[in-house]
Parts: sequence; C-alpha cells; structure tokens
Amino acid sequence: MKSLVIKLLISALVLLLGDYLMDSVTISPYYYAIILTATLGILNSLVKPILKILALPFTILTLGLFSFVISACIILLADGLMGTHFETTGFWSALGFSILISILNTITDMLMPDND
Repeated sequence: MKSLVIKLLISALVLLLGDYLMDSVTISPYYYAIILTATLGILNSLVKPILKILALPFTILTLGLFSFVISACIILLADGLMGTHFETTGFWSALGFSILISILNTITDMLMPDND
C-alpha cells in the first residue's frame, strides 16, 4: 500500500513537471494532478487495451510508434473527463504531452528502483 501511494505521488509530480514544461497543457489547481494520475491509470487499464487491439495493424506498420497516438487519445479522454481541471489545446499538444510523460516516466523508473 505504501509503495502504491509513493508511485501515485511520483506520477503526479511527473504530470506536474509536464504541465510546467508545456504551455499547452494545464493542470489547475495542482492537487488535481493526483486525481489525474488515478484517472489516467483507470483509463490505461480499461480503455487502452481495447484501443491497442483495434489499432494493432497501424502499430505494426509504424513499428510501435502508433502507441503514442493511442496514449494521446487516452490523454484527450482524460481531458474530457476532468473538465476545466486538466486541459490540453488539442491533439498535437496531447501527443507531445504523452511523449514527454513517457520520457519522464522512463527516467523516474530508472532512478527509483522497484522494491516490490
């Protein structure tokens, strides 16, 4: 349980860092980053597998790069669910945000060892 809370907080900090680095993404007020993290986690576990199956031919043709488009769609869906507390200016900002979040999550995963 303690590990889950720590991962949730680190993911929220990564989202806030992405918000800081990109002008086209807004998380306001900042404590909604925790709710956004939970929302993205739920969407990634429920909706993303369906989108991956439907987009499998495109993912194969693009050698996996289409997965960033799927992540951008998940971010846009979270944008719609969160209302004014999380906003992106469009598809391209969601795509850039998904790439940035992927890079930042990779860096934090390398820096933070998994103790489970």
